[in-house]
Amino acid sequence: MKKLKLEELGRISVDQFKETHKIPVCILLDNVRSLHNVGSAFRTADAFRVEKIILTGITGTPPHREIHKTALGATESVSWEYSESTHAAIQQLKASGHLIVLIEQTTESSPLQSFAIEQGKKYCLVFGNEVNGVSDEAIELGDVALEIPQSGTKHSLNISVCVGIVVWEFFKKTRL
Repeated sequence: MKKLKLEELGRISVDQFKETHKIPVCILLDNVRSLHNVGSAFRTADAFRVEKIILTGITGTPPHREIHKTALGATESVSWEYSESTHAAIQQLKASGHLIVLIEQTTESSPLQSFAIEQGKKYCLVFGNEVNGVSDEAIELGDVALEIPQSGTKHSLNISVCVGIVVWEFFKKTRL
């Protein structure tokens, strides 16, 4: 066994990424404070070919040194847009046929692994603020809420970890 060199990984270029098929998933970051978390979401979106990222409210936007530090160039490959209003962004996504999937612990949330992906459907995964979670305005507009089952003493995960787990689950169910 040997570690592969970068040139042996067969990665596509940014231009090829922009033209390639994406999974029918977008990510909405609802008032995410940490620019490192924003950068990490971009990097995960690139890794699993997510369609786009929507940044709302106080969520930082590229170009920014702190976002770049964790995104490592993914802000160039992944499409993104900014909306001051989470409500308006979700309304627009609903109008374009996206199912709004809140990643939050609610009275009606289901375990992530039990969620069935429907072929031909588009999904928007909504991740909330590091302290307050998904905003009430987003919860009012959500179609379904999913949570990552946890059995430790903490009740939440860092948003960058959460994005990775959830997007991987959607990638597996839509691509593999």
